[in-house]
Amino acid sequence: MATPAQWVAGARPRTLPAALAPVLVGTGAAAALGGFRPGPAVLALLVALALQVAVNYANDHSDGKRGTDADRVGPMRLVGSGAASARAVLLAALLAFAVAAVAGLVLAALSSWWLVAVGAVCIAAAWTYTGGPLPYGYRALGEVFVFVFFGLVAVAGTTFVQTGRVEGLALAAAVPIGLLSTALLVVNNLRDVEGDARVGKRTLAVLLGDRATRLCYVGLLAAAFAVVVAIGIGRPEALLALVAVPLAVPPSRVVLSGGRGPALIAALQATGLLTLATGVLLGAGLALSG
Repeated sequence: MATPAQWVAGARPRTLPAALAPVLVGTGAAAALGGFRPGPAVLALLVALALQVAVNYANDHSDGKRGTDADRVGPMRLVGSGAASARAVLLAALLAFAVAAVAGLVLAALSSWWLVAVGAVCIAAAWTYTGGPLPYGYRALGEVFVFVFFGLVAVAGTTFVQTGRVEGLALAAAVPIGLLSTALLVVNNLRDVEGDARVGKRTLAVLLGDRATRLCYVGLLAAAFAVVVAIGIGRPEALLALVAVPLAVPPSRVVLSGGRGPALIAALQATGLLTLATGVLLGAGLALSG
Protein backbone atom coordinates (compact mmCIF):
# COMPACT_ATOMS: atom_id res chain seq x y z
CA MET A 1 0.00 0.00 0.00
CA ALA A 2 1.38 3.41 -0.98
CA THR A 3 2.25 5.81 1.83
CA PRO A 4 0.74 9.32 2.00
CA ALA A 5 4.11 10.72 0.87
CA GLN A 6 4.04 8.44 -2.17
CA TRP A 7 0.52 9.56 -3.06
CA VAL A 8 1.67 13.18 -2.87
CA ALA A 9 4.66 12.35 -5.07
CA GLY A 10 2.31 10.57 -7.47
CA ALA A 11 0.31 13.78 -7.84
CA ARG A 12 3.53 15.32 -9.25
CA PRO A 13 3.47 18.62 -7.36
CA ARG A 14 6.30 19.99 -9.52
CA THR A 15 3.83 20.18 -12.43
CA LEU A 16 1.30 22.30 -10.51
CA PRO A 17 2.84 25.65 -11.58
CA ALA A 18 1.53 24.84 -15.07
CA ALA A 19 -1.98 24.87 -13.57
CA LEU A 20 -1.53 27.88 -11.30
CA ALA A 21 0.23 30.26 -13.72
CA PRO A 22 -2.55 30.53 -16.35
CA VAL A 23 -5.16 31.28 -13.70
CA LEU A 24 -2.99 34.09 -12.32
CA VAL A 25 -2.49 35.55 -15.79
CA GLY A 26 -6.16 35.19 -16.72
CA THR A 27 -7.13 36.91 -13.49
CA GLY A 28 -4.65 39.70 -14.20
CA ALA A 29 -6.20 40.15 -17.64
CA ALA A 30 -9.66 40.27 -16.07
CA ALA A 31 -8.47 42.99 -13.68
CA ALA A 32 -6.97 44.93 -16.60
CA LEU A 33 -10.37 44.78 -18.29
CA GLY A 34 -12.13 45.97 -15.14
CA GLY A 35 -13.86 42.68 -14.42
CA PHE A 36 -11.94 41.00 -11.57
CA ARG A 37 -14.18 38.70 -9.47
CA PRO A 38 -12.48 36.79 -6.64
CA GLY A 39 -15.09 34.02 -6.35
CA PRO A 40 -14.85 32.78 -9.95
CA ALA A 41 -11.07 33.26 -9.85
CA VAL A 42 -10.75 30.88 -6.88
CA LEU A 43 -13.08 28.36 -8.53
CA ALA A 44 -11.03 28.54 -11.74
CA LEU A 45 -7.91 27.85 -9.70
CA LEU A 46 -9.57 24.84 -8.07
CA VAL A 47 -10.60 23.47 -11.47
CA ALA A 48 -7.09 23.93 -12.86
CA LEU A 49 -5.31 22.30 -9.91
CA ALA A 50 -7.77 19.40 -9.72
CA LEU A 51 -7.44 18.73 -13.45
CA GLN A 52 -3.65 18.77 -13.19
CA VAL A 53 -3.67 16.26 -10.34
CA ALA A 54 -6.23 14.16 -12.21
CA VAL A 55 -4.18 14.00 -15.39
CA ASN A 56 -1.08 13.10 -13.39
CA TYR A 57 -2.80 10.18 -11.69
CA ALA A 58 -4.45 9.18 -14.98
CA ASN A 59 -1.06 9.15 -16.70
CA ASP A 60 0.40 7.10 -13.85
CA HIS A 61 -2.45 4.60 -14.24
CA SER A 62 -2.29 4.35 -18.05
CA ASP A 63 1.51 4.31 -18.38
CA GLY A 64 1.78 1.83 -15.53
CA LYS A 65 -0.65 -0.58 -17.18
CA ARG A 66 1.19 -0.28 -20.50
CA GLY A 67 4.56 -0.88 -18.84
CA THR A 68 5.92 2.49 -19.96
CA ASP A 69 7.02 3.37 -16.41
CA ALA A 70 8.87 0.11 -15.74
CA ASP A 71 12.28 1.72 -16.36
CA ARG A 72 12.20 5.37 -15.33
CA VAL A 73 14.76 8.12 -14.92
CA GLY A 74 12.44 10.53 -13.13
CA PRO A 75 10.49 10.37 -9.88
CA MET A 76 8.69 7.20 -8.88
CA ARG A 77 5.33 6.26 -10.31
CA LEU A 78 2.73 4.56 -8.19
CA VAL A 79 1.65 1.81 -10.58
CA GLY A 80 4.98 1.32 -12.33
CA SER A 81 6.82 0.92 -9.03
CA GLY A 82 4.19 -1.39 -7.58
CA ALA A 83 3.50 1.00 -4.68
CA ALA A 84 -0.21 1.15 -5.55
CA SER A 85 -2.56 -0.87 -7.71
CA ALA A 86 -3.79 0.41 -11.05
CA ARG A 87 -7.34 0.38 -9.65
CA ALA A 88 -6.39 2.56 -6.66
CA VAL A 89 -4.62 5.12 -8.86
CA LEU A 90 -7.56 5.15 -11.27
CA LEU A 91 -9.91 5.90 -8.36
CA ALA A 92 -7.62 8.76 -7.27
CA ALA A 93 -7.74 10.17 -10.80
CA LEU A 94 -11.52 9.89 -10.93
CA LEU A 95 -11.84 11.64 -7.57
CA ALA A 96 -9.71 14.55 -8.80
CA PHE A 97 -11.75 14.69 -12.02
CA ALA A 98 -14.92 14.80 -9.90
CA VAL A 99 -13.59 17.76 -7.87
CA ALA A 100 -12.78 19.61 -11.11
CA ALA A 101 -16.22 18.79 -12.54
CA VAL A 102 -18.12 20.02 -9.49
CA ALA A 103 -16.14 23.26 -9.32
CA GLY A 104 -16.62 23.65 -13.07
CA LEU A 105 -20.38 23.24 -12.78
CA VAL A 106 -20.48 25.99 -10.16
CA LEU A 107 -18.45 28.20 -12.50
CA ALA A 108 -20.83 27.47 -15.35
CA ALA A 109 -23.80 28.40 -13.17
CA LEU A 110 -22.10 31.70 -12.33
CA SER A 111 -21.09 32.56 -15.89
CA SER A 112 -22.22 30.48 -18.86
CA TRP A 113 -23.46 26.92 -19.33
CA TRP A 114 -21.25 26.69 -22.43
CA LEU A 115 -18.45 26.04 -19.95
CA VAL A 116 -19.90 22.56 -19.36
CA ALA A 117 -18.93 21.63 -22.91
CA VAL A 118 -15.50 23.20 -22.49
CA GLY A 119 -14.99 21.31 -19.25
CA ALA A 120 -16.01 18.03 -20.85
CA VAL A 121 -13.45 18.56 -23.61
CA CYS A 122 -10.77 19.37 -21.01
CA ILE A 123 -11.50 16.17 -19.07
CA ALA A 124 -11.49 14.12 -22.27
CA ALA A 125 -8.15 15.64 -23.27
CA ALA A 126 -6.72 14.97 -19.82
CA TRP A 127 -7.71 11.30 -19.94
CA THR A 128 -6.67 10.58 -23.54
CA TYR A 129 -3.19 12.06 -23.11
CA THR A 130 -1.98 8.56 -22.21
CA GLY A 131 -5.30 6.74 -21.73
CA GLY A 132 -7.72 5.12 -24.14
CA PRO A 133 -6.95 3.21 -27.34
CA LEU A 134 -5.30 6.17 -29.14
CA PRO A 135 -3.38 8.24 -26.57
CA TYR A 136 -2.14 11.41 -28.26
CA GLY A 137 0.80 11.68 -25.84
CA TYR A 138 2.22 8.62 -27.63
CA ARG A 139 1.89 10.35 -31.01
CA ALA A 140 3.97 13.51 -30.49
CA LEU A 141 0.87 15.67 -29.92
CA GLY A 142 1.29 16.33 -26.21
CA GLU A 143 2.98 19.69 -26.71
CA VAL A 144 0.19 20.95 -28.97
CA PHE A 145 -2.49 20.02 -26.45
CA VAL A 146 -0.53 21.52 -23.55
CA PHE A 147 -0.22 24.83 -25.39
CA VAL A 148 -3.93 24.88 -26.20
CA PHE A 149 -5.28 23.80 -22.81
CA PHE A 150 -2.69 25.21 -20.39
CA GLY A 151 -2.33 28.36 -22.44
CA LEU A 152 -5.26 29.50 -24.53
CA VAL A 153 -8.11 27.67 -22.79
CA ALA A 154 -6.92 28.15 -19.20
CA VAL A 155 -6.03 31.84 -19.47
CA ALA A 156 -8.92 32.92 -21.68
CA GLY A 157 -11.32 30.74 -19.68
CA THR A 158 -10.23 32.32 -16.40
CA THR A 159 -10.76 35.78 -17.87
CA PHE A 160 -14.13 34.79 -19.32
CA VAL A 161 -15.61 33.51 -16.05
CA GLN A 162 -14.82 36.88 -14.47
CA THR A 163 -15.62 39.31 -17.28
CA GLY A 164 -18.17 37.38 -19.34
CA ARG A 165 -16.20 37.86 -22.55
CA VAL A 166 -13.02 36.75 -24.28
CA GLU A 167 -10.75 39.63 -25.21
CA GLY A 168 -7.62 39.84 -27.34
CA LEU A 169 -5.57 40.76 -24.28
CA ALA A 170 -6.36 37.43 -22.61
CA LEU A 171 -5.50 35.47 -25.74
CA ALA A 172 -2.22 37.34 -26.16
CA ALA A 173 -1.30 36.81 -22.51
CA ALA A 174 -2.10 33.11 -22.89
CA VAL A 175 0.68 32.62 -25.43
CA PRO A 176 3.75 33.03 -23.17
CA ILE A 177 2.20 30.87 -20.45
CA GLY A 178 1.28 28.23 -23.00
CA LEU A 179 4.83 28.25 -24.37
CA LEU A 180 6.37 27.90 -20.92
CA SER A 181 4.00 25.05 -20.04
CA THR A 182 4.98 23.39 -23.31
CA ALA A 183 8.63 23.80 -22.36
CA LEU A 184 7.87 21.92 -19.14
CA LEU A 185 6.63 18.95 -21.13
CA VAL A 186 9.54 19.16 -23.56
CA VAL A 187 12.18 18.95 -20.81
CA ASN A 188 10.18 16.20 -19.10
CA ASN A 189 10.12 14.15 -22.31
CA LEU A 190 13.79 14.92 -22.96
CA ARG A 191 14.58 13.35 -19.59
CA ASP A 192 12.62 10.22 -20.53
CA VAL A 193 13.54 10.08 -24.22
CA GLU A 194 15.60 6.90 -24.12
CA GLY A 195 13.09 4.92 -22.09
CA ASP A 196 10.18 6.20 -24.15
CA ALA A 197 11.92 5.18 -27.38
CA ARG A 198 12.50 1.67 -26.04
CA VAL A 199 8.82 1.11 -25.24
CA GLY A 200 7.50 2.72 -28.42
CA LYS A 201 6.20 5.95 -26.87
CA ARG A 202 6.63 8.40 -29.74
CA THR A 203 6.87 11.74 -27.98
CA LEU A 204 8.06 14.85 -29.78
CA ALA A 205 11.46 14.36 -28.14
CA VAL A 206 11.70 10.85 -29.57
CA LEU A 207 10.83 12.14 -33.06
CA LEU A 208 13.10 15.19 -32.98
CA GLY A 209 16.07 13.54 -31.34
CA ASP A 210 18.26 14.79 -28.52
CA ARG A 211 19.87 17.91 -29.98
CA ALA A 212 16.78 19.29 -31.73
CA THR A 213 14.70 18.77 -28.57
CA ARG A 214 17.22 20.77 -26.52
CA LEU A 215 17.10 23.62 -29.04
CA CYS A 216 13.30 23.44 -29.07
CA TYR A 217 13.23 23.87 -25.28
CA VAL A 218 15.35 27.02 -25.35
CA GLY A 219 13.41 28.34 -28.34
CA LEU A 220 10.15 28.03 -26.40
CA LEU A 221 11.56 30.04 -23.49
CA ALA A 222 12.87 32.74 -25.81
CA ALA A 223 9.57 32.94 -27.72
CA ALA A 224 7.59 33.24 -24.48
CA PHE A 225 9.47 36.35 -23.38
CA ALA A 226 9.44 37.80 -26.89
CA VAL A 227 5.63 37.72 -26.70
CA VAL A 228 5.78 39.40 -23.28
CA VAL A 229 7.76 42.22 -24.89
CA ALA A 230 5.16 42.49 -27.65
CA ILE A 231 2.36 42.74 -25.06
CA GLY A 232 4.39 45.38 -23.25
CA ILE A 233 4.23 47.68 -26.26
CA GLY A 234 0.58 48.33 -25.52
CA ARG A 235 0.67 47.66 -21.77
CA PRO A 236 4.12 48.53 -20.40
CA GLU A 237 3.26 47.17 -16.97
CA ALA A 238 3.28 43.66 -18.47
CA LEU A 239 7.05 44.02 -18.86
CA LEU A 240 7.24 43.27 -15.15
CA ALA A 241 7.27 39.61 -16.25
CA LEU A 242 10.76 40.12 -17.67
CA VAL A 243 12.05 40.12 -14.09
CA ALA A 244 11.68 36.33 -14.34
CA VAL A 245 14.11 36.03 -17.27
CA PRO A 246 17.19 35.25 -15.08
CA LEU A 247 15.34 32.14 -13.85
CA ALA A 248 15.50 30.80 -17.41
CA VAL A 249 19.30 30.79 -17.46
CA PRO A 250 20.13 27.80 -15.18
CA PRO A 251 17.78 25.27 -16.84
CA SER A 252 18.78 26.50 -20.30
CA ARG A 253 22.45 25.91 -19.46
CA VAL A 254 21.68 22.40 -18.23
CA VAL A 255 19.68 21.54 -21.34
CA LEU A 256 22.12 23.06 -23.84
CA SER A 257 25.15 21.50 -22.14
CA GLY A 258 23.73 18.02 -22.65
CA GLY A 259 22.55 17.38 -19.10
CA ARG A 260 20.83 14.05 -18.47
CA GLY A 261 19.08 12.14 -15.71
CA PRO A 262 19.12 14.00 -12.38
CA ALA A 263 20.32 17.19 -14.08
CA LEU A 264 17.17 17.27 -16.19
CA ILE A 265 15.02 16.61 -13.13
CA ALA A 266 16.52 19.79 -11.67
CA ALA A 267 15.91 21.59 -14.99
CA LEU A 268 12.29 20.48 -14.90
CA GLN A 269 11.88 21.87 -11.39
CA ALA A 270 13.56 25.13 -12.45
CA THR A 271 11.25 25.40 -15.45
CA GLY A 272 8.27 25.00 -13.16
CA LEU A 273 9.58 27.82 -10.98
CA LEU A 274 10.13 29.97 -14.08
CA THR A 275 6.56 29.30 -15.24
CA LEU A 276 5.10 30.18 -11.86
CA ALA A 277 7.22 33.34 -11.47
CA THR A 278 6.27 34.50 -14.95
CA GLY A 279 2.60 33.85 -14.22
CA VAL A 280 2.75 35.84 -10.98
CA LEU A 281 4.62 38.76 -12.53
CA LEU A 282 2.67 38.89 -15.79
CA GLY A 283 -0.63 38.63 -13.92
CA ALA A 284 0.42 41.42 -11.57
CA GLY A 285 1.63 43.58 -14.44
CA LEU A 286 -1.63 43.18 -16.35
CA ALA A 287 -3.65 43.97 -13.22
CA LEU A 288 -1.63 47.16 -12.72
CA SER A 289 -2.31 48.18 -16.30
CA GLY A 290 -6.07 48.32 -15.76
